[in-house]
Amino acid sequence: MSASFEHRTLKSTLIGARVDTTVQFRGIPYGKVTKRFAEADFVTDLPAKLDCTRYGPRCPQVPIDVRHLLRIPRDHILPAEPEDEFKCLNLDLVIPEEHFLKFEPRLPVLVWIHGGSQAVTFGSAASGVCDMTKIVADSAKLGKPVVAVSIQYRLNIFGFGDETSASNLALNDQRLALEWVQAHVSGFGGDASRVTLAGESAGAVYCHAHLVRKAPAAQFILSSGSLHLSPPQPPSKASPMRERLTGHVQDLGPFSLQNAPVSVMVEALQRSGIQSWFIQEEQQLQDWHRTVWGAQRLLLSDVQNESVLWRSGIWSMAASDIIHAFGLAGMKSTELMRLYGIDVERPSSCKIGALDFINDYKFLLPVENMVECGRSQTKLSVYRCLIDENNPWQPSNGAHHAVDLVLLFGGFDHIISASAKRTGQNLREKWIDFIQGDEPWPSDSYVAFGPHGMLQQLDEIGANSRRRMANVKFLKKMDISEVAPVFNALAVGRISLLN
Repeated sequence: MSASFEHRTLKSTLIGARVDTTVQFRGIPYGKVTKRFAEADFVTDLPAKLDCTRYGPRCPQVPIDVRHLLRIPRDHILPAEPEDEFKCLNLDLVIPEEHFLKFEPRLPVLVWIHGGSQAVTFGSAASGVCDMTKIVADSAKLGKPVVAVSIQYRLNIFGFGDETSASNLALNDQRLALEWVQAHVSGFGGDASRVTLAGESAGAVYCHAHLVRKAPAAQFILSSGSLHLSPPQPPSKASPMRERLTGHVQDLGPFSLQNAPVSVMVEALQRSGIQSWFIQEEQQLQDWHRTVWGAQRLLLSDVQNESVLWRSGIWSMAASDIIHAFGLAGMKSTELMRLYGIDVERPSSCKIGALDFINDYKFLLPVENMVECGRSQTKLSVYRCLIDENNPWQPSNGAHHAVDLVLLFGGFDHIISASAKRTGQNLREKWIDFIQGDEPWPSDSYVAFGPHGMLQQLDEIGANSRRRMANVKFLKKMDISEVAPVFNALAVGRISLLN
């Protein structure tokens, strides 16, 4: 069943879809790209009537089966998603059905940025992985209704740019979408002054960058990622990426990055083996690690096993190579190896320890530092949670990177366990509290979601029992010149979403 209305500021009659107890407007174009690697401009000329019942196209990308990492059963078929490099700047907007065409009181707004190593779409609404239906429907049931917006943006080389273009096109696309929200969300009943910007993994990296850039959002949620995970890189790191891809493009014909057909670009991306991209250095991000927080509140989360993304790569390493990597820590290498069980006579222990180190250095340490900084230096309200619910289809895989998407958005609740559904329900309720401006739990404590459907407030002892906090204390004492070489030797070139 459809739902339509004339949007005042968009000057178009939007035809949306009624789904469960929500009204959804899908594939709304917020930006237009006139040519490859061009900066996007606002879409200002919508047709008199716009069909918003179908999801819009995503950015061209190397195909990736998101079911693999998430362990979604193979017999659950995900829909094919169209791709278009010039029409991928679109968004989906979901509102509670009971608030459709009601503009007072205005509702707080959740804006979601998906992850995918800045290379692929890992979790679109179309796939069901990051479908906003359930969190919006639950918000209305709880009497705390919210509006949700999920953004599509340029990825991989299309969002990276060439040597002559502006850099960080993907980041700028997202900023354009945030400005669109400021200009038009009130026409859907949303409150532009109460925006929460959230993302997971690479999406959280982008959210952190928007926080530093002082994007128009009052609150931020960073799940399993930050700029510490993928810091802005200089031109000296960007140029080799482009050169590598250019070589593969030229192998496929008389093309350049600027004029190669999309099919050639995607084939070159696949041949290049480039698994992840990065934000490039710019003036606004120059002091990102020293920037005083500009948000009112933060919610920060991690899962127990973030480093699963490097598992295949680490397990392919010889124990001697892992020991060599840890030796790059210099005077602190002996203690670092002791903490992480790096022993030449115990190859399995070496590999597990290497994964634990990656987890702690790139995920746990940054989030703990951000909590400490926010609470002690700027008196920012920071809410910290641990997500420890095991994968619902393969519990032995643990609470791994991205499993929180399955839980939080509930897109697969019909085929997961009761305990996983309970954890997802708890997550949604607490997120809704945060989006509403309420206190989801005391900001001076930790909260754990899972395992087995449990929701538990933790003191310091409880947090220490779930995370390697003693190791984090040691990592805090290490200089980046000591710890970064270890990470680079272990992790560079070994990340994959197919783990």
